[in-house]
Amino acid sequence: MNNLIPKIPLASWIDQFVDWLTSKFGGIFDGLATGLENIVNGIVTGLGFIPPILLAILISLLAWWLTKKSIALFSLIGFLLIDYLGYWNAMLDTLALVLTSVIISVVVGIPIGIWASQKDTVRKVVTPILDFMQTMPAFVYLLPAIFFFNIGVVPGVVASVIFAMPPTIRLTILGIKQVPEDIIEATESFGSTTSQKLLKVQLPLATPTIMAGINQSIMLALSMVVIASMVGAPGLGEQVYRAVTQLKTGVGVEAGLAIVIVAIVLDRITQNVGKKNQRGNL
Repeated sequence: MNNLIPKIPLASWIDQFVDWLTSKFGGIFDGLATGLENIVNGIVTGLGFIPPILLAILISLLAWWLTKKSIALFSLIGFLLIDYLGYWNAMLDTLALVLTSVIISVVVGIPIGIWASQKDTVRKVVTPILDFMQTMPAFVYLLPAIFFFNIGVVPGVVASVIFAMPPTIRLTILGIKQVPEDIIEATESFGSTTSQKLLKVQLPLATPTIMAGINQSIMLALSMVVIASMVGAPGLGEQVYRAVTQLKTGVGVEAGLAIVIVAIVLDRITQNVGKKNQRGNL
């Protein structure tokens, strides 16, 4: 059967397409790489100016304001433990990678989600693309990213954005679609324009759901830090990857614990931002 049906040279076509993109748009990719690298380095430099104890206190105060005392105490102890174990600089690198990825995911994803929620045609086009982005193994994203941006933190950011953006888009669409029809009809009866209905009614009511999408994007971006380390991205993922290759269980557990602390703090803070906005709307 295989001899009767010629094999489609899909792999060869993809390689040729990547080579064509690299040759035609190499300057654009270089500019993007420089911009992304500057953003990551800027976040690391900015956070690095703050002494670890002071930054840990500031994060715990933010957690106290948005969540509760127990989370604030956990944040303070957790970040001081990261500094005590000697992973502070690696944590800053990881935090910068995650923040950059999430900022791009939010800036790009929320407008796409809003557009798709207003246009069924856009939603029908976007949905299968999101399915593809979420089901494709994350390692596959690294291959073209290396060709376009070389090794380092940039391909890690690009792969993290592709992997982490779908929840933001999906839950933005879901949040806007879940606004009760009677509220929409009431705003239309008062003569509200489409932009007024979107900005003053739909988006405020959809904010908790949108924040849940951002929360999921943060968690997915954090899950990419170890994979990103395989292409030269610095941070806690690099420590875990090095521990695995050198069979250093203790170092791997320490670096993994630091990732867990960062993940829990970011998770609780973003979760409660959505809840706080919901209470404010009510």
